[in-house]
Amino acid sequence: MMIANYNTRRILVDNGSSADIIFLDAFSKMKIGKEKLRPTRSPLVGFTGDKVYPLGAVILPVTAGTSPKQVTVMVNFLVVDCPSTYNVILGRATLNSMRAITSTYHLLMCFPTEHGVGELRGDQSIARECYVASLKEKRQQEALIVDEVEENEQDWAKPIEDLVEICLNDTDITKKVKIGSLLPSDFTNILIQFLRQNQNVFAWSHEDMPGINPTTIEHRLNTDPTFKPIRQKRRTFAAERNMAISEEVNKLMKADFIQEVHYPDWLANVVLVKKANGKWKLCVDFTDLNKACPKDSFPLPRIDMLVEGTAGHELLSFMDAYSGYNQISMHTPDRDKTSFITD
Repeated sequence: MMIANYNTRRILVDNGSSADIIFLDAFSKMKIGKEKLRPTRSPLVGFTGDKVYPLGAVILPVTAGTSPKQVTVMVNFLVVDCPSTYNVILGRATLNSMRAITSTYHLLMCFPTEHGVGELRGDQSIARECYVASLKEKRQQEALIVDEVEENEQDWAKPIEDLVEICLNDTDITKKVKIGSLLPSDFTNILIQFLRQNQNVFAWSHEDMPGINPTTIEHRLNTDPTFKPIRQKRRTFAAERNMAISEEVNKLMKADFIQEVHYPDWLANVVLVKKANGKWKLCVDFTDLNKACPKDSFPLPRIDMLVEGTAGHELLSFMDAYSGYNQISMHTPDRDKTSFITD
């Protein structure tokens, strides 16, 4: 590819990389100058867990293909000073901006242009040389890792950071949250004060969350009227599971999240799923009801897009709503359709 008007070879097209990287040797040969680099504080973390801090970031034009079937995009490269068999690594961000489709098996990359589909083919012999060199380097790293594991085998089972419990309410010791133990002391004090001032947004039980006002939002079922309502036959469960079901149903009834219904047209069974902590999670088998509702084709966010969106930031804030599915009320005429049966 042409990068900053330099014909650049030994480029690794890596769909698994969240960053675009240019190694210092290749960057130096382009004679751009380190004064062009923008500072960056985010480290690059490899599969081995090793961290490498880039020297900086620089935006360079990248041209793929030959005239007239070529495309040029501006790429934000991280300049890294470490040994590599490649000069450049192109990650997902650039491939997505080029709308490129890659084939590792054929060493081929295709992308749309104004004059049709452009193609780039890799050199088999160069690719083989790079693969052998990277394989040797990987084996050397694995040998070092094995030695380290044997010396520090117990350390691998430890968490990256211990958590510290903080009580938010002096009169109720059950209202606790956990924060990282490695936070700076001044930031820890600010964080604890902030959490205590806003403790009303936390929920430790079903009773702690009043839910969202239905005038703000409520859930509606767009069921197809041509579908015949289905009543599933009641399933039987072992004594342990029946006890778990009863406990959860009683909690939901007490919190006024569910109510008893008579002679429903739709009826589903409950399903128990074992959680990581050994407790049972109560679900409802809405398979039949789902068939009567149109599918929502809007995709959920991909984890790699979320990770890339955090690049360059020191903190990531997110909200995990307690018993989130119970926060939004069901539209009153649709409530009977969500009926489920237990002992």
